[in-house]
Amino acid sequence: MTELSERPGKVTSFLRLVKVEHSIFALPFAYLSAFVAMKSDTQWTKLLLITVAMVAGRTFAMAANRILDRKIDALNPRTRNRELVTGAVSLRTAWTGALISVLVLFVAAGLLNWLCLVLSPLAVIPLIIYPYAKRFTNFPHYVLALAQAVAPVGAWIAITGTFTGSGPAWVLGVAVGLWIGGFDIIYACQDVEIDRQIGVHSTPARFGVRTALRISTATHVVTFALFVWFGALAGLGWLWWIGLALTAASFVYQHVIVTPSDLSKVNRAFFTANGFVGIALFVFALLDLALL
Repeated sequence: MTELSERPGKVTSFLRLVKVEHSIFALPFAYLSAFVAMKSDTQWTKLLLITVAMVAGRTFAMAANRILDRKIDALNPRTRNRELVTGAVSLRTAWTGALISVLVLFVAAGLLNWLCLVLSPLAVIPLIIYPYAKRFTNFPHYVLALAQAVAPVGAWIAITGTFTGSGPAWVLGVAVGLWIGGFDIIYACQDVEIDRQIGVHSTPARFGVRTALRISTATHVVTFALFVWFGALAGLGWLWWIGLALTAASFVYQHVIVTPSDLSKVNRAFFTANGFVGIALFVFALLDLALL
């Protein structure tokens, strides 16, 4: 009876550990790729399986990240209260959650089609490499970008079962990856001093905050150009371009409020502005596909 009563607490703590709510960043773009691939034939069962696969994959990625980084997190004042460091989540629970998540990902991929199943282990590889990247490269943010770029391509294959005609998904995938990699650089600016002390590699730690923010800005300029290219390839109309205009404003906003001399608004840029980008682009693209 005691074990049963403790279980909800463990589940809640695990969900906090993996920050499941952050699926909002990449999931809308998987949906967008899927809707473009479907054209007018909405396949709700496949959309559900894509959702399950995406959330499971991201949960596995975050759990693996927290497990592999737990000793580093213990040395950083900003992260030393994370659940694996404090003991709110045991290492066994974290590993169990990670393994269940990756199994759910493989099952969902298999239910979608054989190509998704065959390729699903390849999608997991960058998710494992990313936690190690900060140990050997000054650009771990772009390893994260590679991991995130998989989502739109995977969603396209989930719908069509083939790579044929998948050009728009690849462009969208690279755009999403660079978008997330770019704001991960901004986020890493908070840890410059402690990263240098403990030997963690990042673009801000190597080049300084000012240069890192410039690299992030350049990355988001490329991101925006790729979003434009995707819209043209997918044949999207004026509603998409309204969404892009709002996205441009969000990009400018986050790069204005975070400066080398003031990093106090990093969380506002990271969560609020970027959460808005994903939702805005998806909503306007969906309206465009539905109405035009």
